[in-house]
Amino acid sequence: MGKNGKVWLAGAGPGDAGLLTVKTKQLMEEADVIVYDALISAEILSQIPDEKELIHVGKRCGNHSASQEQINEILLEEAKKGKEVLRLKGGDPFIFGRGGEELELLAKHQIPFEVVPGVTSASAVPAYAGIPLTHRDYASSFHVITGHPRKDGTRKIDYASLVQLRGTLVFLMGISSMKEILKGLIDAGMDKSTAAAVLEKGTLAEQRRIVSTIEKLAEDIKKAELGTPAILLVGEVCTLADTFHWAEDRPLGGKQILITRPKQAGLRLAERLRRLGAQVIELPSIVTETISPNPALDEIFAHFGNRAEEEWIIFTSPIGVQVFFEQMSQSKLDIRMLCQRKAKVRFAAIGSATERALGTYGICADLVPKVYSAGTLGKELAVQAASGSFVTALRAAEGSQELLPPLKKAGISVDDVPLYRTYYKSHRPLREKISSMLDAGEIHAVTFTSASTVRGFVNTMKLENYSNILAICIGEQTGREAAKHSMQIRIAKRAAIDSMVDLIEQELKE
Repeated sequence: MGKNGKVWLAGAGPGDAGLLTVKTKQLMEEADVIVYDALISAEILSQIPDEKELIHVGKRCGNHSASQEQINEILLEEAKKGKEVLRLKGGDPFIFGRGGEELELLAKHQIPFEVVPGVTSASAVPAYAGIPLTHRDYASSFHVITGHPRKDGTRKIDYASLVQLRGTLVFLMGISSMKEILKGLIDAGMDKSTAAAVLEKGTLAEQRRIVSTIEKLAEDIKKAELGTPAILLVGEVCTLADTFHWAEDRPLGGKQILITRPKQAGLRLAERLRRLGAQVIELPSIVTETISPNPALDEIFAHFGNRAEEEWIIFTSPIGVQVFFEQMSQSKLDIRMLCQRKAKVRFAAIGSATERALGTYGICADLVPKVYSAGTLGKELAVQAASGSFVTALRAAEGSQELLPPLKKAGISVDDVPLYRTYYKSHRPLREKISSMLDAGEIHAVTFTSASTVRGFVNTMKLENYSNILAICIGEQTGREAAKHSMQIRIAKRAAIDSMVDLIEQELKE
């Protein structure tokens, strides 16, 4: 029999990916298999590497796709296969998360495990609603109570003691029994005018709150049609939400944005949007693969700099820059090789991101077009390049058809060298969740940074109708591709990430 694996029981927090602990995020990268709940947000799911094996156990009040006993058995069986197993649970696994039940079977079979605490919804959700659980003028303690019934259907809540404590009361999983809980508090002597609140989908873009009194709360919730997941909060601190609310006040607070750019390339866009308060789901619709071996690139290394008095290298993406220098290094070469030959070497970059990528290798771009597009780059280089120049375009195998014609028309010799290929990705577990979110209008915009990301998105999602999607496009060519699918197209003023972010702010402001 092979060696057993190990299980990490980790909390993912209440939904905002920014509340993931460093250790849990590390485990998401390292685990062989991830067993996750229905309450794990799309934003967090989108940060799980694509190669990971995912098992959705879908546990949620009133809708259990797997029983607790079945989940326990899954963890045991996967660990017995020798796998590193991450049990990813919403909130904190030891705060009404049945974490102890899941460990009992593992301990019985001597499966090694670790517990990684998570940010509990008991504190995070009120914080995102602007409600401090304690305040010198209102409450000197807080108490977390489960509203979930025991196996026999009863609840063991000592209402009289809770009333005497005079602290803030946090009821988790208590919405279905809210009327019973509020009646119990009133019957135990709590003033009917005591402030209370229900906080729905806390820390997420869709979060909502209703602040009322324990006498009127149930009626107010019914009118507002609040749903689950939600927590019930009782105490005068609830009244502070009107003063301390902050999450929805951010420029993109309450907005959920889907970005389709490859993960590494999309980091800056995601970071900018999150800083403005958006919840960001990363769905890279394409993946790049370096072409290796690459005889065409080897030819460039051998002959570049000896073909004309002036030679240009064109880069059309930061990925192209990265791949070129990685391949050069693998060939035991560096930039000195290009510059020691007879030609004057000059560099062109399609936009600011590609220009910055060149800068990381100590190279300043000689040409960045006014409009960040392949067609404009080709036209401007055709004017700027000296007579008799030789141009090498280093880019994707599926590069834009608009780059080369202006150069060839000007009589400039061109080598078009593919460095990498792009492929579409499927993202099946995430795709299903995003599809339902699009149907519900919970995703407010989708960003596209190339025509290939549009094609990749369509290939991944396979929706019947795309007309309800607000497509934020980096340029005209990308916009034309999105138009083929009847999306609501908006094109950034400049083909740059900052301009796309400005456009999103403009389009989504209240």
